[in-house]
Amino acid sequence: MAEPMYAMGKAVRLSRMVNPESNKMMAITVDHATSRGIAPMTGIQDIQGAIDKIVAGRPDAMTMTGGIQKRCWGPHVGSGISVLHKISNYAPTSPTNDVVFGSVDAAVRMGADAVSMGCITLGDFQNEQFARIGEVSEYCDKIGMPLIGHVYPKGESVPVDKRTAWENIAYCVRSACELGMDVVKTTYTGDPDSMAKVIACVPSSFRVVIQGGDTPKGLTGDALLDYYLKMTREALDAGVGGVTMGRWVWDYKDVTALVIALRRLIHKGYSVKETRELLETVENDKNYEDYLLLK
Repeated sequence: MAEPMYAMGKAVRLSRMVNPESNKMMAITVDHATSRGIAPMTGIQDIQGAIDKIVAGRPDAMTMTGGIQKRCWGPHVGSGISVLHKISNYAPTSPTNDVVFGSVDAAVRMGADAVSMGCITLGDFQNEQFARIGEVSEYCDKIGMPLIGHVYPKGESVPVDKRTAWENIAYCVRSACELGMDVVKTTYTGDPDSMAKVIACVPSSFRVVIQGGDTPKGLTGDALLDYYLKMTREALDAGVGGVTMGRWVWDYKDVTALVIALRRLIHKGYSVKETRELLETVENDKNYEDYLLLK
């Protein structure tokens, strides 16, 4: 029996943001300014420059708000990179309550392949956020638009040292699935065994991707790079369906080279060592165009 047209629409749009060979998704997000303030986000203060550098490395998708898409995406229309249209965010003064400021209809008008919205679970504002997600999810189903969640257990009831506990990450992932989302971005638990337990809590058709997250204190330079590459490799091996990363990528000294190398870790199964070697080569040669094709 043929699938309903809305299901076909979702399938088509989801296929654009997932690599057909690896069945993994690599997205880079630049939606941080309203939630975290722009002063600390040095890598995206020049937002056009940041987007240009990321696009040159050819991720599968980029997450951004409608306002930034409207003013900065024009040069990249036709690039083949999906836009994931962010319609909600929390604020520095209200860090546990994602508020909706955009719309699904605007995402459609602007050619996005998905709508993205956030949620902070296990806190004082979870109920309101779940209600908003439910409404958006139902409308996305109606018109065939994928819905991606950025869902983290950072509510008032969760101690800071429990924000990566597998049971709390599993709650985020399962909640996103129950609320009708199609993809969820969340935090890596810290080890592949516990992350595999998280993945086992949702149907295999539901895609879980990880964020980069907060930089561990005291890590800089090569140690910081190795931390994120190892985390990404472990998470992929544990069964996650890709990444949606931001700060550590666009804060790197050569953003394009890092996106090129990270793309091969995700889609070609590169080890951390192989990824580091490629990154060093591309940084030295600056021959970015030689890596447009994934081979």
